[in-house]
Amino acid sequence: MIPFSVLDLSPVIAGATPADAFKNTLDLAQHAERWNYRRFWLAEHHNMTGIASAATAVVIGYVAGGTKTIRVGSGGVMLPNHAPLVIAEQFGTLESLYPGRIDLGLGRAPGTDQTTARALRRDLQSSADSFPDDVAELQRYFADPVSGQRVRAVPGAGLHVPLWLLGSSLFSAQLAASLGLPFAFASHFAPDYLLTALQVYRSQFRPSETLEKPYAMVGVNLFAADTNDEAQRLFTSLQQQFINLRRGTPGQLQPPVERLAASETELNSVAHSLACTAIGDRDAVREGLKSIIDQTGADELMLTAQIYDHKARLRSFEIGAEIHEELASGK
Repeated sequence: MIPFSVLDLSPVIAGATPADAFKNTLDLAQHAERWNYRRFWLAEHHNMTGIASAATAVVIGYVAGGTKTIRVGSGGVMLPNHAPLVIAEQFGTLESLYPGRIDLGLGRAPGTDQTTARALRRDLQSSADSFPDDVAELQRYFADPVSGQRVRAVPGAGLHVPLWLLGSSLFSAQLAASLGLPFAFASHFAPDYLLTALQVYRSQFRPSETLEKPYAMVGVNLFAADTNDEAQRLFTSLQQQFINLRRGTPGQLQPPVERLAASETELNSVAHSLACTAIGDRDAVREGLKSIIDQTGADELMLTAQIYDHKARLRSFEIGAEIHEELASGK
């Protein structure tokens, strides 16, 4: 059975603070470790009051320090926002502190709006265009140092921190294939090119020192509860978040509602974006996850759950872990 992993956005719920979000993030990671999830990844977003993981490397260190065995990483770091050397030093530090447990997933979007991207003090257009060169530069910093190399990541050099490329289109799929890197598709919010991107990645893959054959991860929203009605109710928090994003009014994660205050056009748009979702009771979620695995041939699922109530979020991932055990045992 393929591994299941967790993507956490450190959601800041209505009326709470980032400090509360970090506490819940660590608690979720500790539970995920006990439930045998493979990885726990955090995502870089900026200027979003409902997401606390902007300083992604810092939060990764916090989570890695509070766990023992689960791999911890980024899903992802938005490379256009940073100089590759800075990221190499940050993740070299993390790898030195928590050897063999750190992943570095890379995206080429800014993870924010244009105004905030400019405030990050990187030339957004040129940085996005130079993404392949930045990835190659980052690889050199993690490789064994060579004679005459004038710039080294300290720590970082020789640590070979595992790199992943993330994407929601064909660009990163092609780049991951050409570099022989593992690839993660952001189908949990942008599923349109999922199957095409996986086909491109697998067909164009070139083996590398890092990876002999393609390895593809697929993002899935997980809303599991003891009843279908409860799962659908929990799902309304994420639906509200996407509706508010489309309206240009992002904010903290809102509590579930019985009825969404949105137009049919808005609801259809959100349903399209969130099509890669396993939702319902145990039986419904099991069938949903099996269907996604069968359709995509994924090597790993990255499950994420923007659920308002922390206990309900834990329960969703607990059910996911139980389903994984059942599928692994052939039940």
